[in-house]
Amino acid sequence: MSTGPDPADVAAAAAAPAPATRHRTLAERFSGARGVILLVSVLLSLLAIGGSIVIGTAGITLLDVWKAVQLSLFGGTLEADFVRTFSIITELRFPRALLAFVAGAGLSLAGALMQGLLRNPLVSPFTLGVSPAAAFGAAMAITIAGSSSLPSWAIILSALGVALAVSALVLALASAKRMAVATLLLLGIAITQLFEAMTAALQYIASENTLQAIVRWTFGSVNDATWNDVWVVGAIVLVGLPIALWFAKDLNAIAFAGDDAAKSLGVNVTVLRVGLIGLSVLLASVVVSFCGVIGFVGLVGPHIARLIIGSDHRFLLPFSVLSGGLLLLVADTVGRTILAPAVIPVGIVVAFIGAPIFINLILTRKSSLK
Repeated sequence: MSTGPDPADVAAAAAAPAPATRHRTLAERFSGARGVILLVSVLLSLLAIGGSIVIGTAGITLLDVWKAVQLSLFGGTLEADFVRTFSIITELRFPRALLAFVAGAGLSLAGALMQGLLRNPLVSPFTLGVSPAAAFGAAMAITIAGSSSLPSWAIILSALGVALAVSALVLALASAKRMAVATLLLLGIAITQLFEAMTAALQYIASENTLQAIVRWTFGSVNDATWNDVWVVGAIVLVGLPIALWFAKDLNAIAFAGDDAAKSLGVNVTVLRVGLIGLSVLLASVVVSFCGVIGFVGLVGPHIARLIIGSDHRFLLPFSVLSGGLLLLVADTVGRTILAPAVIPVGIVVAFIGAPIFINLILTRKSSLK
């Protein structure tokens, strides 16, 4: 004799969420997990900055750092036996650590934007020639000034102007010729070689003092960090990140679905690409203007972030900021301690880290570059 459905089964079916509801729940849980990862990464970044200030031969502790921060923010009595430690923390270690972090954050954010817009993880400010162009601009200003005292803002403006001009030219050529990404990368390599050769030519004719100043830019360094450097670079990053996040969903459409699909979803691809690449060029140019050529951070930072938190730009962009900042901060800490009292420029240390990862990316993506 046939019977109706089991009441228990009916109740279970009614209680079970619809497939779409289940999917939304899983997405929310995953988004929440990534939010926790971001929060933990922020806390680790703060600890890393404190650790970078502590590491060294001055015998500074985290308690000293906290005391110096309190005195700087809220005032108080500076004890005689704490004057030297306070000066080391606030005038040397703190601005250096913060400049390394915000510079790495800016380069990594610029790289993440370029990689998403051009749909290729091999793209970065360095591989597109932005960084070498900025270094040439700085070298040109230093060479023209010669033995004359040149204000730092003049060098910065020269580096920034050349980088922006070259980037605009590259993007205009790419748009007019409808270049594929692989062709754009080859163009970037050619521009990199050109400006490195031009910088070398300036070094060849420069005097000894001028040559030292130019070499500082080609190596990349945060040795002479000041609070003004931190404020300017940090402000650019703090303004650039919210702008990039505002367009994160549109960036996802381009990165995951391509230009045609993004246009069908209502995304103005041309305007978005020009605007965000302009933002990424500005970020990279400002960092190079203050710190010199630091390659691979714009390539490796987003790659590390993508491995940890995924490719959704709503999470990838802020995590790229953190990963790039930590990468450059750790590289600078290693560079100034591994052969102390000698200091290895941070650009050299980062190159040792970034070059193997770049080679791995080329090998794993070789089929897409044919």
